[in-house]
Amino acid sequence: MNIEKIREDFPILQRKINNKRLVYFDNAATSLKPRQILDAERCYYENSCANIHRGLHTLSEEASIGYEESHEKVAKFVNCDKESVIFTKNTTEALNLIAYSLKNSGILKRGDKVVVSALEHHSNIIPWQYLEKKIGIKLEFVELTDEFEIDLDDLEKKTRGARLVSISGASNTVATQTNLKEIEKIVHKNGALFCVDGAQLLPHKKIDFKKMNADFLAFSGHKMLAPTGIGCLLGKKELLEKMDPFMLGGDMIKKVGRHASEWNNLPYKFEAGTPNIAGSYGMRAAIEYLEKIGLDNIEKHGKKLSKICYEEMEKIDSVKVFGPKNEKHGGIIMFDTKLDCHDLAMLLNEDNICIRSGMHCAEPLVSSLNKNGLARTSFYIYNTEEEVLFFIKKLKEILSSI
Repeated sequence: MNIEKIREDFPILQRKINNKRLVYFDNAATSLKPRQILDAERCYYENSCANIHRGLHTLSEEASIGYEESHEKVAKFVNCDKESVIFTKNTTEALNLIAYSLKNSGILKRGDKVVVSALEHHSNIIPWQYLEKKIGIKLEFVELTDEFEIDLDDLEKKTRGARLVSISGASNTVATQTNLKEIEKIVHKNGALFCVDGAQLLPHKKIDFKKMNADFLAFSGHKMLAPTGIGCLLGKKELLEKMDPFMLGGDMIKKVGRHASEWNNLPYKFEAGTPNIAGSYGMRAAIEYLEKIGLDNIEKHGKKLSKICYEEMEKIDSVKVFGPKNEKHGGIIMFDTKLDCHDLAMLLNEDNICIRSGMHCAEPLVSSLNKNGLARTSFYIYNTEEEVLFFIKKLKEILSSI
């Protein structure tokens, strides 16, 4: 990876605030966007700005082809059938789609058990809490080991009799990359459906949906260079065919009468209304950009920066890092200091170092470690070793001044 050449593709990295360069370490929240993605969106709006699947004129035909090609690009990227790729707004919408559609289809009903882990983002907790309250499903949590990994013995016990198990592929807080291969075996052995929240996984690791053998996989484009407002739900076709849509309107129907309608084919059955067409162009361009660099290279780069940051933080007495101390640690460092995490974030911001502070949309886990929240750095393809060491230097200066 030629990091300096990559950095040239990101206009925002050329920005200076108070004559200081930007150090962006908030990639787990959203990634920066290269010119190639900005150009792809602009191409749609400047050349083929029309609605899809609705017109026979040239602009609509071009937009429709571009939108279909984006589905195909995602399908090849993750090795699944094009019909299994449903465009959503983000991971959150994809997980909500699963919850509502399983309920509406009667696949998930009162008394059924849904299992998640203590690692989860709010997006993989609240939809199931809602169904627990509204229709009486039973929600259970798999606990973690001392190394912040999913306790497979507890998973085995909790999964018995479950209807669905929904697990994060990589934590957005303690950075654990879960053992999806072993989890899938346990879940399917016990007869449950298996859903993976891939929001933090897809940007950093090459994924094969068919080999993963999950029933569902959800992820967002904006964490992997694509625009905000575009995400994906992947599902096994035979299961998606059985599910009713939870959003209703244009394009998700074949035929409409006054009192009855017929749903469209996959994936359009779950894509009601005008979609984020420009975002789909951006998603396609983002995948092409990542593939050119290579997901293996991206994963190695993130682990390298995390290792450097982790080792330097361990030398600071007043810093405590939360996460697995092994190769399962991803490109995120979650940490605590003697300073309030929000105060730390604001002080670092004086040197244009962007980190995240607070509960990180994972309050059950983070609040159990510090009720006031924690700080987080997260790295991506344009971050450098020099930036990490600069951050460590400023962190030491701040903490030594207290």
